[in-house]
Parts: sequence; C-alpha cells; structure tokens
Amino acid sequence: MNMATLGYSLQHTPTWAIALVSFILISISIILEHLIHLIIQWLRKHRKSDLVEAIERLKSELMILGFMSLLLTVTQDAIIEICIPVRAADTMLPCRKRITNDTAILDSCSAKNASEVALVSRHGIHQLHMFIFVLAVMQIVYSFLTVSLARAKMRHWKAWDEETQTIEYEIANDPNRFRYARQTTFGRRHISTTTASPVFLWIKCFFRQFFHSVEKVDYLTLRHGFISAHFSARNSNFDFQNYIEQSLEEDFRIIVSISPVMWFTVVIFLLVDVHGWHVYLWLSYIPLLLVLIVGAKLEVIVDEMALQMKDVNSVTKGTPLVCPSDEFFWFGHPGFVLTLLHYTLFVNAFELAFFIWVSTQFGINSCHHEHRTFTVIRVVIAVAVQVLCSYVTLPLYALVAQMGSQVKSKALAKILRQWHVEVRERRRKQQKLVKSFSFNHINMSSEWSQENKSAPEFSSGLRENTRSSSEGEIVEELEHAMKTEANSSSHPPPSVV
Repeated sequence: MNMATLGYSLQHTPTWAIALVSFILISISIILEHLIHLIIQWLRKHRKSDLVEAIERLKSELMILGFMSLLLTVTQDAIIEICIPVRAADTMLPCRKRITNDTAILDSCSAKNASEVALVSRHGIHQLHMFIFVLAVMQIVYSFLTVSLARAKMRHWKAWDEETQTIEYEIANDPNRFRYARQTTFGRRHISTTTASPVFLWIKCFFRQFFHSVEKVDYLTLRHGFISAHFSARNSNFDFQNYIEQSLEEDFRIIVSISPVMWFTVVIFLLVDVHGWHVYLWLSYIPLLLVLIVGAKLEVIVDEMALQMKDVNSVTKGTPLVCPSDEFFWFGHPGFVLTLLHYTLFVNAFELAFFIWVSTQFGINSCHHEHRTFTVIRVVIAVAVQVLCSYVTLPLYALVAQMGSQVKSKALAKILRQWHVEVRERRRKQQKLVKSFSFNHINMSSEWSQENKSAPEFSSGLRENTRSSSEGEIVEELEHAMKTEANSSSHPPPSVV
C-alpha cells in the first residue's frame, strides 16, 4: 500500500506532538482510575461491600473490552492482509452496495488481485474500535441507571418497615384476632373468583404490574411470611427492607457482568445485521416481551401464595401468613428470573449502544435508518424497557425472590455484621459517657474539699464518705441505664431456624 495514504510516521512527527498526545491519554486514564478509587472508598465507608464487588466486576468487564480493542490495534495489519473473493465480500451486507464511477479505494489485496478484497479494511477496524468504546460506556451507564432507579423505588418501603414497630400496626394485626382469609386486605387484593382460572389470573397480573405493582399490604404480608419461615417469632423487628437492599446489591454483581453466552450473542447480532432483514427492529421486541412476562410471573407468584393460604386455612389468625417455597418459581429456581432480567438488560443496552454507534459513525441518514418509523419505535422501546425493568420489575423481583425456600446467607451475614458494629459503637459511647460523668464528679468534689480545709477532721471524713456514696450512686445509675439501653437496643441477632 502506498505510504502516503497512511499519513506521517512517528519518525517524521514532532516530539512535542507525540508527548502532548501521550500526556493527555495518561492524564485521562489516571483521573478515571482515581475517580473509581474514590467511589470504591466512599462505598466501603458506607459499608456497601456488595456494590464494591459489583464495581470490581464491572472493571473486569471493561478490561475485557479494553483488551479486545488493544488486540484489534496490534493485529490490524495482519487482518487487512487477509484476502477474500469479491463475491464473498458482496454477500450479507448491512447496507446496499452503491455502484459509482468513482475510482475505487485500493487495499493491499485489491492491488495484487482485482478479484479479491481485504477481509476488513483499516477504516472498518477503526469503526469497530468505536463500537467497543460505545458498548463499554453504555454498559456503565445502564448499570448505574438500573441500580439507581431500583433503589429509588425501594426507598419508599423503609417507611412501611418502620410502621411494623408502631402500636397502630400491632392493634391492626392483633395475633388473637380471627378473620376469613378473603376478608383481609391482602385477601381482597389477591383472592377473587377470576383467580381460579389461570388465564384470567395471568391477564389480571399482567396489567397489575403497571399500576401499584407493590402495595403496602403486599410488602407487609410477604415480610411477615419471610420472618415466620426463617426466624423465630420474637424477631418481628427484623429489618426486612435492609435485607432486601443487601440482597439486591448481591444480585447487582450478576447484572453488571457479561457471560460468555452473551458475548457470543453479540456476535450473532452482528452476523444477522443484513440489509432488508430488519433484525434490530425485531430484536427490540425481545427485551420488551421478556420484561413483561417476568413482571406478570412475579405478580402471579404473589396471587398463588394468597390462594395457597386460603386453601390451607380459610380462617387466619392475626396477620395473613404466606408460606415461601421454590415451587412458585420457574423450574423451582428463583435465580432463573434474575437470569432473564440480566439478559433483558444486556440486550437492551446493546440495542441502544448499536443505535448510538450507527448514528455517530454513519449519520442519521444512513441505511440503518432508512425507515424512520422503525428507528423511533426502537428508541422508544429501549427507553421504556429500561424504565420498566429498573423501576418496576427489578424491585418487584427483589421482594418476591425472598419468597423462595432458602435465605440468602451472604446478605443476612452482612446485616448481622452491621448490627454488631452498631452495638459496639453504642456501647463505646455509653462507656465514655460513664467515665466522663465519674471524672467530672471527682474533680468537683476534690475542689470543694480543698476549699474547706479548715473544717474539723470528722467533717472532712463525712464529706469524703458523702462524696464517695454520691459518686457511686451516679455511676451505678449510669451503668444501669447503659445496660438497659444495651439490652433494649442491642437485642440478639435473629437466629436462623
């Protein structure tokens, strides 16, 4: 190939230009690395270890993308030397090939043989670099957008969890009160004549996921069922909302990862991007269908638990009691739902990343956007799926997934560690308060006794006895208050049955 088409070599490039470009690239890399380090330190300070692991997992995925880009750079000279027949190069094109009278751009293969062309041109490799970059950026944006929307939805559940410690809640859920299962608020919401038919049940649950997918009565009933199934009855003050958040953070590590199957899925999507097939239009419907089916299934699980409660005992005592079980989930495995959500978010991120890459590299008027209606539909569906999955389906999964037969030991262990740290800090503060009270009282008594040295000796002894007894009473009072506070606030952690 003519060297003039490749531009200047580094041998004929000013050293200040080389140093300037290198300095900018190194500076940006150091700033990004320091920013990630600050984020990790902040998360560790706020005891978000699962999110730290998720970021580490995300860094590993970005490292894979960076290695792919580096590998392309190193091997691009060898790739453009691979020659294929022109007939093979004219098959399965993303865009219809335009025939012009302009002089064709020659590569090393066509220069040797007019019937052959390079497997991928140098410019094509550069565009592939840009696609990897856009895919990496979208993976980061989608990951943090997903967890932010999910946590925003679950933040409202904190007030519901705190309500369980009020007297009003205890009165409304009197354990000695008998009611028919249908007459409870949970029963009226989920038990009806239409729920007996699986078809009507799925139709009702399909539409319910769009309007009030998680009501307060659902949260409180599932919370009561979870605590009754996995803990003793005296642990009714278990922080269920915090446990759900820890469980979701644990699942977030899976959401941000990219499995080998998903990488091969990307290859298949790139393979079938053939002009006239409109594959990416049909591809945009896959995440939408998956998220709607998963959301409906999660609502069906709640209804099935309500029906099982009614079948086991038509009369309920106190709070309605549902029985968690893996049998409610597909294949008896709650994690399969997370796999579907993971695949949904990945395909949706890839769809939007591909749209952005095509628009920036080839323009909005490229052949990929020949049908503007199809383009608008794809973008609208991608945004709708992201909001629906992150704000509705993922929080619903975080709640309903706890209705499996097993408890997530890692999330529970993290809550117990937090409980121990809080108790230790509270006791340390109370001990400091006792010591400061004792020290101040001794100083005041000593000053008072020195000012009255002229008093009789028996009066000094009397004052010393009085000081000691008063000090002992104060210290004893504070120690008693400390023990009472510790016993009330630092109740033993929930014991798994």
